[in-house]
Amino acid sequence: MMNNPPDRPPTPAAAAVHARDLTVRRGAGRTPRTVLDALAFDVPRGRITGLLGPSGCGKSTLLRSVVGTQAHVTGTLDVLGRPAGHPELRSRIGYVTQAPSVYDDLTVRQNLDYFAAVLDPGRAAADRRRVTVDRAITDVDLTSRAGALAGNLSGGQRSRVSLAVALLGAPELLVLDEPTVGLDPVLRRDLWNLFHDLATGRGATILVSSHVMDEAERCHDLLLMREGHILAQDTPDALRTRTHRATVEEGFLHLVDEANALAAQEQNR
Repeated sequence: MMNNPPDRPPTPAAAAVHARDLTVRRGAGRTPRTVLDALAFDVPRGRITGLLGPSGCGKSTLLRSVVGTQAHVTGTLDVLGRPAGHPELRSRIGYVTQAPSVYDDLTVRQNLDYFAAVLDPGRAAADRRRVTVDRAITDVDLTSRAGALAGNLSGGQRSRVSLAVALLGAPELLVLDEPTVGLDPVLRRDLWNLFHDLATGRGATILVSSHVMDEAERCHDLLLMREGHILAQDTPDALRTRTHRATVEEGFLHLVDEANALAAQEQNR
């Protein structure tokens, strides 16, 4: 469970996600494994924040913590002004996992109709749901495949159906766990264009993870992770300037080298 003391200071108004001393440990016994180690960061509203780092560094665990589905979380983690996992947040957050979460025996439109009815039940809402579903299908460029069974779609298309489901409620915060893995360059470009439209055009906050460093250049802000730690939180331009490197990837590797050198010094003391 989260440790959110009632007398903690309020979350900064500009932060969609506010974390202090965020820690996740797994395993029983005397030596549990620390997956996230006392993280502190803020995700600003209305911007794209990229969570970048190699596979296995804790990105998915962090995203699950934000949406309230991760166990054994301690520290302070506020999301849209509420403790992570608060029931009020369910309709305000869209979450896309790495594994597409759709029904293979339903068409694309039937999947979206079903989830739209869950989010906005009742006969009176039918017209509103139809408009919402049409927009989500258009957003992810699946209009021509709306009548196809989800089970007959390619992996990338099924991932786009999951993204469309997450967009149904016009969420204030969209949490995306490596949404472009396995997609071709054209589709990756189109999805990033959509992410920018959602953030700058519709005011949504996007927290998106990736291990592909060139995607960092497409983000407004970056959280760079390694082995359960935040190495840096900065804009791409500021990171390149700070590390005197030409790309975000080179800057990230520079920070990794610095961290390794510091750890070696600590061990030799």
